[in-house]
Amino acid sequence: MTTTLVTGGTGTLGRLVCDRLRAQSHAVRALSRHAEDFPVDLISGTGLDRAVQGAEVIVHCASSPKGGDEQAARRLIESARRAGAGHMVYISIVGVDDVPLGYYRTKRRVERLVEESGLGWTVLRTTQFHDLILQISRYAARPPLAPFPSGVSSQPVAAAEVADRLAELALAGPAGRVADMGGPEARTLRSLIGAYAAAAGVRRTFVPVRLPGRTFAAMRAGGLLAQDRAVGRTTFEEFLAERVAGRRTSDRT
Repeated sequence: MTTTLVTGGTGTLGRLVCDRLRAQSHAVRALSRHAEDFPVDLISGTGLDRAVQGAEVIVHCASSPKGGDEQAARRLIESARRAGAGHMVYISIVGVDDVPLGYYRTKRRVERLVEESGLGWTVLRTTQFHDLILQISRYAARPPLAPFPSGVSSQPVAAAEVADRLAELALAGPAGRVADMGGPEARTLRSLIGAYAAAAGVRRTFVPVRLPGRTFAAMRAGGLLAQDRAVGRTTFEEFLAERVAGRRTSDRT
């Protein structure tokens, strides 16, 4: 039985990865600051060596736009080397080479740390999750107006489908940089926010805003998209039907 360690194991993606690995009878250690069995602080390294000891595979899902990802990755890699782990799988983002957003640059630097770690490694880049587009849509659709970055498109993918792929990669051998994974369709943010507003039953006046700078120029040029890798199946409307429209129905009963 393979022992697999999942960082961020109580988060949106990590929890799903753990579920899929356990369903295949693998021993799984879910790491997070508040995990019951393996509480770990990746920034300080507290509890990390104990958690990594004996793990053959590490799926690194933990990440924060607030910072600390590089330090966390270095500590994780050092601990994995000491423990003799054979395979690290890292989840990254489509566009980290092209979109000069600070968080994206950090993700690319972590990719390099994994690639140069001396461990067997696999890196999967995906487009943005439906969950993130839902957060953006909720914020943008607050009354009275709904501003959105004009000319920007996204290709959201279901976290559950990404979890399926990560579990598959974890159970296989190191594969290096694998093919990107994108959602089923590229959509403008205006279209996606509009879909949310319709599902939530709200009416808003949409206001396009052309944002300056190289980051938004790269987004307008398609930097967030993987249209040649539209392998996801769940559309944003299908996601909304479960997460938003379904909640509205339950609230009325």
